[in-house]
Amino acid sequence: MIQSLEELHQLAQEKRAQQDTFTQELRVCIGSSCASLGSNELQKELNQYVTQDESKKRCTTKGVGCNGLCSSAIMVSHYDKHKQKETLYENVTQEDIPALVNRFENTQALEEKLCDMNGSFFTKQKKIVLENAGVIDPDNIEDYIGKEGYLALFTALEELSPNDIIEEIKLSGLRGRGGGGYPTGLKWETVSKVEAEQKYIVCNGDEGDPGAFMDRAVMEADPHKVLEGMIIAGFACGASKGYIYVRAEYPIAVEKLNRAIKQARRLGILGTKIAGSGFDFDIEVRLGGGAFVCGEATALVASIEGKRGNPRQKPPHLSDQGLWLAPTVLNNVETFANIAPIIRKGGEWYKNIGTPTSTGTKVFALTGHIKNTGLVEVPMGISLQELIDDIGGGVQEGSTLKAIQTGGPSGGCIPKELLHTTVEYESFKAIGSIIGSGGLIVMDESSNMVEVARFFMEFCQSESCGKCVPCRVGTTELTQLLDKFVAKKATQSDFELLKSLCEVVQNSSLCGLGQTAPNPVLSTIKYFEDEYLKGICHD
Repeated sequence: MIQSLEELHQLAQEKRAQQDTFTQELRVCIGSSCASLGSNELQKELNQYVTQDESKKRCTTKGVGCNGLCSSAIMVSHYDKHKQKETLYENVTQEDIPALVNRFENTQALEEKLCDMNGSFFTKQKKIVLENAGVIDPDNIEDYIGKEGYLALFTALEELSPNDIIEEIKLSGLRGRGGGGYPTGLKWETVSKVEAEQKYIVCNGDEGDPGAFMDRAVMEADPHKVLEGMIIAGFACGASKGYIYVRAEYPIAVEKLNRAIKQARRLGILGTKIAGSGFDFDIEVRLGGGAFVCGEATALVASIEGKRGNPRQKPPHLSDQGLWLAPTVLNNVETFANIAPIIRKGGEWYKNIGTPTSTGTKVFALTGHIKNTGLVEVPMGISLQELIDDIGGGVQEGSTLKAIQTGGPSGGCIPKELLHTTVEYESFKAIGSIIGSGGLIVMDESSNMVEVARFFMEFCQSESCGKCVPCRVGTTELTQLLDKFVAKKATQSDFELLKSLCEVVQNSSLCGLGQTAPNPVLSTIKYFEDEYLKGICHD
């Protein structure tokens, strides 16, 4: 049990001293992408190979979270503590294990699998949320503590008041990373001022957007950072209970979170009288069935309560009547993962990253027709051009960029002519898209934008809860209209009806699913109207 900040520092020093007994460290990515190719087995074989060799006793191995370059899985890094140098290898297989270890003495070994860590993919990123990804063992709480883990929490409990914390978050300018972009500090302040015997902190780890895996990677790589952010939120807002809502299709993330919760309870970081204070807080993981609509706040809350995940009319907002009608703070995984660094380094530090209205960094999942598929974290204000061409490596060879889809089914398609657009909430809104939770799909000239719009509309149709007519019927009608354009059997009147029906669904649906479902259609009409016109039959 850790009872004070001093004891936390002591444990961190002990962990670092223990690690210093090894001069070499081999880190194997065990995130979902690498694990699907057998990285867990590779890590076990590598560990066995090292421990059996007496000359390698100064080397240790461990599994770590995703370092981002999923297109080059399996990734293994070698960290030389004497030189403080990291060397990264890509596409590693079990056959590479002897050469990988022998490279300690023979720097020419395995040279063909060296990954350039000085390339744009790594150097142009700014890692705050992902600072521990690829570095720490997510199954080891002491490893997290050795990297200043829970320092922000213990500092907050011993040196800050709840209001001090909220003011620091407000100063940082942090906005919700789940898609809405609402100021986090303002949301916390609202709940903190509500008088109630019970309040809740809820973390949204549902992540239902096609092509999105940012939150999954964070939960797999650094689960304790999510817990720390939630506990700090609980202290700031006067809550004593937290829930993490995770889709059941994320078994590795669920496993990591549950293990992290048990470890935190063991050390007294969760439970009663945390860190010797009078503050009580505990967290549970709740599984979702994969319903996209449960990413909406009120539907998510209903699902945690054991009800059908239907959204409800607002107001009342969650800040007044949320989980079990108690005041509730709901933020997504990435938002909570920003909290500890802000408390450690200050709101002013975070505010100076990004732009005045979109501060800090944003994590994106790069997918589609792009060379470097994977996970990246970039400062707000970076241009799409830099994000796609420099960090992402551009479109795959032999292809030409056509469009970028951001924000999932709620977002829009951005043509290549707008690559100068900066990554900011307002700039994306101005061109008819949203940053959303961070899914970014790159499409080349082979993509048919009407078919893209139809894919997302069909997705929204199948995921609609059916509670309100505009969404239930409207998405069905829109899908059928888009079918006619894809089949080149539409009429001019169908085109006019498509546009007017988008407005009806947008303006009259109950929740965000229906209100934003037309966005991919409207954005493709705006920038690729000629492809719709080609679908009109003039016979």
